[in-house]
Amino acid sequence: MGFQVLGGLVFLALIAHQIFKRYETYSIRAHLALLFGPPILASALLPSSYTSIHALLLCDLTYFGALIAFVILYRLAPWHPLARYPGPPGAKLSKWWMACVSLSGYEHLYIHKLHEKYGDVVRFGPNELSIRSASAANPIMATAVGVPKGPQYVGRMLSESDANLPLIGVQNVDEHLRRRRPWNRAFSATAVKGYGEMIARRARQLVDALERQKEVGEVVLGKWFNFFAYDFMCDMAFGGGSELLRDGDDANVWKVLDEGMVAGTFLGHVPWLGVYLSHIPAAVAPLHTLISHCKALTSKRIQNVSSRRDLFHYLNNEDLPEKGVVPLRQLTDDGCLAVVAGADTTSSTMTSLFYCLLTHPEAYERLQIEVDKFYPAGEDVADSKHLADMEYLNAVINETLRLYPPVPTGSQRQVPRESQGATVDSIFLPPGTSVTVQAFSVHRDPRNFFPHPDTFWPDRWLFASSSSSSPSLSAPETFVHNVDAFIPFALGPMNCVGKNLALQEIRMVVCAVMQRLEFSLRQGWNPEEYERGFKAHLVASRPAVPVMVRVRG
Repeated sequence: MGFQVLGGLVFLALIAHQIFKRYETYSIRAHLALLFGPPILASALLPSSYTSIHALLLCDLTYFGALIAFVILYRLAPWHPLARYPGPPGAKLSKWWMACVSLSGYEHLYIHKLHEKYGDVVRFGPNELSIRSASAANPIMATAVGVPKGPQYVGRMLSESDANLPLIGVQNVDEHLRRRRPWNRAFSATAVKGYGEMIARRARQLVDALERQKEVGEVVLGKWFNFFAYDFMCDMAFGGGSELLRDGDDANVWKVLDEGMVAGTFLGHVPWLGVYLSHIPAAVAPLHTLISHCKALTSKRIQNVSSRRDLFHYLNNEDLPEKGVVPLRQLTDDGCLAVVAGADTTSSTMTSLFYCLLTHPEAYERLQIEVDKFYPAGEDVADSKHLADMEYLNAVINETLRLYPPVPTGSQRQVPRESQGATVDSIFLPPGTSVTVQAFSVHRDPRNFFPHPDTFWPDRWLFASSSSSSPSLSAPETFVHNVDAFIPFALGPMNCVGKNLALQEIRMVVCAVMQRLEFSLRQGWNPEEYERGFKAHLVASRPAVPVMVRVRG
């Protein structure tokens, strides 16, 4: 009788594994029923010669031992749907492998090394692939509606429901496109033009603040770009509410953002854990603090109707005759997305841009000449009519985004479980497979950008457009420039909706800063510190770039 019960438990463990494998539910009730129901029931069926504790312990060991064995056997088996793709055995076994790697902040470098070792397709999760092929980016992200978003944001936002996720994490394609409509209105060409004066006002405030710092001595650029980006995003998204450039960050806003990103990145690899921890707020305090902070901004904006056409004006459908009621949680989640995606990524890019200029003096000098040509002293940087003509500025921005993409690990997608799978660039993706095109690796692949794939070289963009501003320069004999491989903002209808605004911000800030100020690196500072400090916790970090500030004569 005892052996029959234990044998039945092994069979039930096999059934449970098949259910988990097929459905991968995040329901806590389903987990409890499948994990603890069978051994508890089986312990009651064992002969009376077993004590209740002995019976339960024996059934638990049998059931969980069998379940773990089935998981390991299947994930490493040659019949696994992704068995043909190479990768670290630990990563094939469990997403805990990459979750732990992510804590270091060097996930993008780790995956980059995996591609150098294994090739263009790497299996870095039980059911997840990383692809380095540029030709795969378009069908995954841009063709029609592309492959739907993956489950990372289930863990990052501590919720399994699309209704409780920000736009960037909504997996259902129809729901994503519906939720994106107000964002599209908010970032139309007309709307972005309307944000120009907001950008210019904050850019002037940033320059004034940096000018005052010249008396202090050393200035850490990233900190001040953080302040600018956050103040502007609060203006643009919520009609105001932040004055970090004026008052400093006594409330530790950026500490909250950074800690929330670390927790969110980790939970993105084990989404079910995020759902569990959502019921234990103390366990994910940084993430809860970040969400609460965004909720406070949202609530304040609802109470104080702004006369400006800010982002919230569109998210709350205030621009429509019949706006309807938008759930508070949805507004909060999208407000959180606006703050993180808008402030964090822009600040990171501007810091990287000046790091590149300061470590390449000839590029700094050429850009300074161009800024002086289009925006001499007294010219208003709020007038954006010249920005499109500044070829070298745009080349510098593109080259910065190529080397230091604001989201180095790319955007996770997942083939729907109810589908027949998808074939991308001759790679078959079975149903339920998560896939990411790694921007960091694609951007540094010599098959896409050559020569100098790992070097800051803005001229590649001028050669590619046949508009080099320096007649003495000529393109190298072997020159590769695959524009389809340039994906800092992802691609397609689910790409970064704020791309045009971000580029406008960066252009205006660079022109405003270089029009009045001149930077020089602190003597003795080692640029390798920036390379070591460039980490990715969802978005790229902003390593310290210590500079001395001089007001231009």
